[in-house]
Amino acid sequence: MAFLTKLSKISPLARVCLSRCMSHVPENTVYGGPTPQTADRRVTLNQLKQKYKKGEPITVVTAYDYPSAVHLDIAGIDICLVGDSASMVVHGHDTTLPISLEEMLVHCRAVARGAKRPLLVGDLPFGTYETSTSQAVDTAVKVLREGGMDAIKLEGGSPSRITAAKAIVEAGIAVIGHVGLTPQAISVLGGFRPQGKNVSSAIKVVETAMALQEAGCFSVVLECVPAPVAAAATSALRIPTIGIGAGPFCSGQVLVYHDLLGMLQHPHHAKYACVGDVIKKALSEYKEEVNNGSFPGPSHTPYKMNPDDVNGFFNELEKLGLNKAASAATAAAEKMNTAQRPDTETSQK
Repeated sequence: MAFLTKLSKISPLARVCLSRCMSHVPENTVYGGPTPQTADRRVTLNQLKQKYKKGEPITVVTAYDYPSAVHLDIAGIDICLVGDSASMVVHGHDTTLPISLEEMLVHCRAVARGAKRPLLVGDLPFGTYETSTSQAVDTAVKVLREGGMDAIKLEGGSPSRITAAKAIVEAGIAVIGHVGLTPQAISVLGGFRPQGKNVSSAIKVVETAMALQEAGCFSVVLECVPAPVAAAATSALRIPTIGIGAGPFCSGQVLVYHDLLGMLQHPHHAKYACVGDVIKKALSEYKEEVNNGSFPGPSHTPYKMNPDDVNGFFNELEKLGLNKAASAATAAAEKMNTAQRPDTETSQK
């Protein structure tokens, strides 16, 4: 009581200084760090649509906990994806399949506390939306209501997945689709294999993306497909495409937080650096390079189609009446070949 009496008599300035030394008094920023440089205002679907219409790249990064979410918030990333990749990069599994809905909700809630500005998107984990449309809607509702997300992402383009996406949209929930390499389908794909490398596979990627658009998805992730395929899909769609290992012709790019920062290349976890500054610098540089078009370059676009398949893909697109998409695919193939020639010529000297 005597302490409280003395505390009431000290000056306001001294009281503020004392409160900062009291461990139970929360700071406004994580661990007393810097205040965010961006306005505390959530990115909306309308804002993303405006960026898309203006041709401005959309930046997406995954986050799985409070600190990573705060870093994305400070960097001004557009979309924060709580991905089922947490199964691998956080929980140490070999695939994304083992993570449960309850585990995903823990990650979602932590991220929602830290990221105040980006649009928050939560992955529907394997086994939580495949049985029926009612199961899919129920899971999506949980991700928003219990996880604090703004939207959900689901993988694949089979008829049942298209139906699930449509049902979730009709329930009033925003959806991102995901085609190309879909990690939840590695049992069918035969492992983590790139898609769209031959004519039939390339056409399937484009048609599946279009089907997801018709189901009401507001965006589609294109993972591990050749650049001409991503260019064709981007041209054919009226919604943004978000690429990962899909070349520079998408409407935006997404990277896994741990991959972006190179966090897992060493087995020991000793603290020899203040990684917070390094993390923020990496995120800011990534955002800048996506915005100025220097990322992804040829070295980040390894998936190729041979010239015959490019021509065959072009012809099949024209048969489908997708002339603009066909032209986009051809232009993308030519641009990638031109960009890679200097490296080839240099290695031959």
